[in-house]
Amino acid sequence: MDESGDSGRPQPGAGGKDPGTGPDKGKPRRPAEPGGGLLMGRPFGVPVYVAPSWFVVAALITWVFGGQLDRVLPELGGVRYLVALFFAIAFYASVLVHELAHTVAALRYKLPVRRIQLQFFGGVSEIEKETETPGREFVLACVGPLLSLVLGGLFYIPLQFVEAGTVPGVLLAGLMISNLIVAAFNLLPGLPLDGGRMLRAVVWKITGKPMSGTVAAAWVGRGLAIAVFVGLPLLTHTGALGNATDDISGFETVTDALLAAILAAIIWTGAGNSLRTARLREHLPDLRARTLTRRAVPVESATPLSEALRRANEAGARALVVVDGQGTPKGVVREAAIAGVPEHRRPWVPVSGLAQDLTDGMKVSAELAGEALLDRLKATPATEYLVVEDTGEIYGVLSTTDVERAFIKAMARPSA
Repeated sequence: MDESGDSGRPQPGAGGKDPGTGPDKGKPRRPAEPGGGLLMGRPFGVPVYVAPSWFVVAALITWVFGGQLDRVLPELGGVRYLVALFFAIAFYASVLVHELAHTVAALRYKLPVRRIQLQFFGGVSEIEKETETPGREFVLACVGPLLSLVLGGLFYIPLQFVEAGTVPGVLLAGLMISNLIVAAFNLLPGLPLDGGRMLRAVVWKITGKPMSGTVAAAWVGRGLAIAVFVGLPLLTHTGALGNATDDISGFETVTDALLAAILAAIIWTGAGNSLRTARLREHLPDLRARTLTRRAVPVESATPLSEALRRANEAGARALVVVDGQGTPKGVVREAAIAGVPEHRRPWVPVSGLAQDLTDGMKVSAELAGEALLDRLKATPATEYLVVEDTGEIYGVLSTTDVERAFIKAMARPSA
């Protein structure tokens, strides 16, 4: 299952200590390395993580496949669990290849990929931006299942040259079948599965609206979640998946129901996340630096805070920019720092002690909007930014608090 990593509210200045205090004053914090488990490598420059939940499913696969080997190859004894562990690792290597297909396609279209994560049920390629056309979206979605089908065929070829009922024969057959199942499952036409993204691309192409495609594919995904929750235990219980009904124990019935519930929950949640991400991207153009910026007054570094606030009130401004004698901006007075100074001390506190030194990354063009604005804020986390015109003239100060408030307000509006 593959879904984008873009979700949730923007937090360009969240986390860590205030950059305007302590020994790191004025130094922007670098974004944290994307985590999510054990880092395994960086193919194509994209970090690959194994989530802690993978070890749970690897142990489960080892146990179940080991039990199957005991019936097929009883002479293996305890060694069968080593063979089963090798199968679990090889299976997830196939899943990684599936995800790398998405990653390579995304990079080909110049879409940044935050990370690949192998987790409880398969893997996720976290692509940070949306494709520009439905055709590219379709290609990006279909390459994963296509490569899984190719892997199934590659495992089928050597299977013809090994003896059935041997360790190599069982492993090759298991890997062939598992890759075919991965391909078939991901081709189901509902988000967050690859087939859902393909359906989204088709509806997007027909309607001309990416949001319409997302809504259609997400609701089909929720329907699939219900079908899996109800249908999988029924298929197993009736023997439609190849199990004799009278051989199914109560434990296996509970296990099948639990598996169906987990799968259904993952699909349902993924479909909902896809809808929220689509709404986020739909409303991103509402975030404009020019409209969110607070009017600011320039003050020199030695100006007492009380005097600076008096000037701001007279001008109807809500922010302070520290400038040198030539009017060049040197810092932005932090709102939180102002609030921390008692009123009776403000005549004795110079604004320079409350300012965050400006860096190039903290200077934002007034013309930035949407995703470009958020990307700029993420690149240099801070609480306030200096907004300037293309000529370099000071326009005002942008607070991350105002950005988050506008983002929440935009997300609360119904989609078009």
